[in-house]
Amino acid sequence: MATSIYGDYIKSVIRTVKDWPEPGVNFRDITPVLQNSAAFRKLIDSFVHRYQELDIDAIAAVDARGFIIGAPLAYELGCSFVPVRKKGKLPFRTISETYSLEYGESTVELHSDAFQKGDRILLVDDLIATGGTMLAAARLIERSGGIIVETAAIIDLPELGGGDMIRAEGYSVFAACTFTEDE
Repeated sequence: MATSIYGDYIKSVIRTVKDWPEPGVNFRDITPVLQNSAAFRKLIDSFVHRYQELDIDAIAAVDARGFIIGAPLAYELGCSFVPVRKKGKLPFRTISETYSLEYGESTVELHSDAFQKGDRILLVDDLIATGGTMLAAARLIERSGGIIVETAAIIDLPELGGGDMIRAEGYSVFAACTFTEDE
């Protein structure tokens, strides 16, 4: 698993909220990074530095926190930005992918004309936990003709196995930083 050159700094700014949203959960709150202009710049720069020399046609970002890094990254890389939304949020013809959650299912959608066959796509989100959302988004992108260059996130929680699951499906994974449960 590759991590960012600014990973330790970004990690130090992320706030851990213990026992939220339920007892035993350590919530990794990225809002302090967003509120700190230097930290936010380093976060975006860590992605720009990684991808600036790659041939990327579009950034696909997962609803909604993936948009936070996806839009400025697309701007900096000079490529398009494509939102991967929760079901029912896109106004045009869509394709959808349903995936399993711990208790139930969820569905993500993409406009049917979002990509051209062979477009090279960087898929981003804020967090990799179990990997279900990222994999559903990757399947959508591939069904629409896109090629996943890499999957990327601000945070990876390796103990939850999502990064391993994504790699097992053949995708490369990058995270600005990682957290273990005891951190």
